[in-house]
Amino acid sequence: MKLGLLGAGAVGAVHAQAAAELPTVNVAAVCSRSLSEAETVAEPHGARVYSDYREMFDSDLDAVIISTPHSLHTQMVLDAAQAGLQVLLEKPMATTVADCDLMIDACEAARVALAVGHIQHFLPEKVAAYDAVWSGRIGVPRMVHDLRSTDYRPGTRPQWFFDRETAGGGAMMNIGSHCLDRSSWLAGGLAERVEAASTVSRFGVGVETDGTALLTLTNGLRASITVTSTPPRPVDAVTVVGDEGTVVADSRRGTLMRAGDTEQVLHERSEGDIPAAFRNQLAAFVELVEHGTPFPVSTVLSRTVVAAVHAIYESADTGGPVTVPQREAAGAVS
Repeated sequence: MKLGLLGAGAVGAVHAQAAAELPTVNVAAVCSRSLSEAETVAEPHGARVYSDYREMFDSDLDAVIISTPHSLHTQMVLDAAQAGLQVLLEKPMATTVADCDLMIDACEAARVALAVGHIQHFLPEKVAAYDAVWSGRIGVPRMVHDLRSTDYRPGTRPQWFFDRETAGGGAMMNIGSHCLDRSSWLAGGLAERVEAASTVSRFGVGVETDGTALLTLTNGLRASITVTSTPPRPVDAVTVVGDEGTVVADSRRGTLMRAGDTEQVLHERSEGDIPAAFRNQLAAFVELVEHGTPFPVSTVLSRTVVAAVHAIYESADTGGPVTVPQREAAGAVS
């Protein structure tokens, strides 16, 4: 697979390293508005460098990974589909639900793959939690609680993250989309209704820096999600409560399970967890393109994550419950 990378920031560099570890993938081109950044990522792979992605799309490529500011996703995916390129797109899928639908329809019409890189599905500690839940080791899932911290102080991230139009929102769109995705996946249901939500904007950045929401999923389970900026200690943990036990996936501690009186470590954290996740994600994308193997994350789930974030914003504004619009499709939760 001759692969083009669109975006040469930190995430683009991780994608490039993942590609280098797969024998069937070759990083052939890298595009960035900053040629120096593109050259830094491209040089170890002998890849061509571009500052205009349309020129890169016109070159000899099979697929493209898009990791650019959120509002740029839609046009880039539409152009990739027109060029006949397979697409792996960083989350969130888009800044609006309408744009999600545009991309899905365009890629279906062009008969090219569209996969959204929700990396939570590939992180070893989350995979261990999923396996424990869906092998029945904690009994029937009853509820999910997701708590994650971030840092939305000025200067902590590129400026575009603080522009609502470009980013599509603040911490809930950027970090909360991870929580919505993994909670839906682990619980086996799409977000259907936001029962209550609250957001807070601090530090004078113009977007929400903190947020919390209570959701009902399509299978009736409840999920609570909280994203908070700069707590005393960083936290990144999702808990699934079953009628016979509980499992906690913590990016800093690993995966722990208690069933009855037995406690067990299902996964111990290691420095190789994140590189392994990106490598496995890219391998799954290759399988989708070359063999039609379903990608572990459906575009319906990716779209619903964006819809749920907007429902959280609406609920926070109105103080009432909000229904999450669905797209009809089978096999939506993967």
